[in-house]
Amino acid sequence: MRNFPFRRARLGTVAVFALAGLLFWISFTVSRGNNIRTDDSLLQMSDLIRERERQNDALESSAARLRSEVAALTERDSGTDPEQALRLDLAETAAGLSELTGPGLTVTLTDAPRDAEPLLPGVPEPTPNDLVIHQQDLQAVVNALWSGGAEGVRIMDQRLISTSAVRCVGNTLILQGQLYSPPYTITAVGPTDRLRAALDDSPALRNYQSYVAAYGLGWDVEEHDSVTLPGYEGSVALHHARPVEPGN
Repeated sequence: MRNFPFRRARLGTVAVFALAGLLFWISFTVSRGNNIRTDDSLLQMSDLIRERERQNDALESSAARLRSEVAALTERDSGTDPEQALRLDLAETAAGLSELTGPGLTVTLTDAPRDAEPLLPGVPEPTPNDLVIHQQDLQAVVNALWSGGAEGVRIMDQRLISTSAVRCVGNTLILQGQLYSPPYTITAVGPTDRLRAALDDSPALRNYQSYVAAYGLGWDVEEHDSVTLPGYEGSVALHHARPVEPGN
């Protein structure tokens, strides 16, 4: 009877190896020979966004080089026709493709501190969404500036054009393939008195101001006697959906 513990231990060892083999087979079956630790389905959205940003940076560098070549050829071919050159300059200015200088202002929006507490009596405790800048806040500023007579608008370091889209994932801004974190700066060239009045008259921004007072969201407006906006340097190609042909 002394050898019973030994047999029990030996049987236990066999059972452990059998179980390990079963788990290995299940893992192989699930992964189908792939590395399940690096499967694309396990990547977080932020990782995908950063990877796309790296791709966009490479494409943008190539596009900038090609635009420089096109600009040089355009200048060479239109140099003998002053009227044509003037029309081209006016078109580029209207489209936001050329540098713009003039009086203007800059609006800065900032998240509130994460541990912010109500600053006014009777205000409820904030939720996380109450303390961060949202897509609609940025859009409200841009819309107000355009309505106030802005000749050009820049968010962070990028000039806006007619096809620019302001999108946010969480509190991260995605603009024309680039990622930005707060504080966000929006600069406009135009009549400063009208721009300020448009900001004050915006219902969406009046709502934002209530959160500034209640929880400490950041809001600052700085006027400039002269400010320069760079021309837009991204692609101006338009992309659109096409209907599926019957039978496809």
